[in-house]
Amino acid sequence: MKLVVGLGNPGREYENTRHNVGFDVIDHLADSVCTNVNKIKFKGLVGEFLYEGEKIILLKPSTFMNLSGESVREAKEFYKLNVEDIIVVYDDIAIDVGRIRIRPSGSDGGHNGIKNIIYQLNNDKFPRVRVGIGAPKADLVSHVLGKFTPEERKIVDEVIKVSSDAVLEIIKNGVQSAMNKFNGYSALK
Repeated sequence: MKLVVGLGNPGREYENTRHNVGFDVIDHLADSVCTNVNKIKFKGLVGEFLYEGEKIILLKPSTFMNLSGESVREAKEFYKLNVEDIIVVYDDIAIDVGRIRIRPSGSDGGHNGIKNIIYQLNNDKFPRVRVGIGAPKADLVSHVLGKFTPEERKIVDEVIKVSSDAVLEIIKNGVQSAMNKFNGYSALK
């Protein structure tokens, strides 16, 4: 069993913002496997499907970004998962728009959602798919809570599809395989 968590903030005002690309990846993944992420559980919205004979749980925490770990911890404890079986998808300002980076573990990199997950799990050994949203030109909060330009949105929509594929690759063949396949990816033509 795997738990795939997309980070973001609940509410219409946060839809399609840079900070919500994790939610966008979960939504795309759910659509691609014909499931819904609409059950309220673990302080979030949950959906599930079978992939390669394995049960996959999709989770979009409703706790707001900075408390994402509460939702992740509840799901982990309920399903008695190992930390390595949790895949987290989230936005990263250190990566350019159009790119993703997969890692098997690591620090929070200054991301408050990841910081809270590491704190709640007391562990940083979970795989992650980091989706580039580019560095802020001015204020960080305005940047992450802002929307992509129309040109960026086209690129990000493509990256969301590729990030979904990367999650499935991690599930099927492991983190190393996904890193080899996707870490050089760029949606920039």
